[in-house]
Amino acid sequence: MITPAAIVAAASSAALIILGLALILTVWRVVAGPTLPDRILALDMLTGISIGLIAVIAVKTGFSLYIDIAISLGLVGFLATVAFARFVLSRGNIKSPAPTSPAKANSSAKASAKKRHAGGKKR
Repeated sequence: MITPAAIVAAASSAALIILGLALILTVWRVVAGPTLPDRILALDMLTGISIGLIAVIAVKTGFSLYIDIAISLGLVGFLATVAFARFVLSRGNIKSPAPTSPAKANSSAKASAKKRHAGGKKR
């Protein structure tokens, strides 16, 4: 017969493996994320995964101080997410102009000069 302690040990080991895999994939998203919001979301996910890891370790070891650490990490993670969100909102929708080669810049300047000269005043 399986004892409750064996079930908890097996479940916590499986949870550590799953959370470790999720941690690796989320770190990859932070590094390779194509946009800033993707990276911010991945950092928030890292906080959640870390809280889960700490909680599973607390259950596995029976040391209840880890739960306090997980709660404080949750508070700090929430504040970091709010700060990142405010940073993204303060940036607005300002996009830098696309870089142009000098040849394209000269041709566009000539085209605008022709338009100015061709549109003279009508009498």
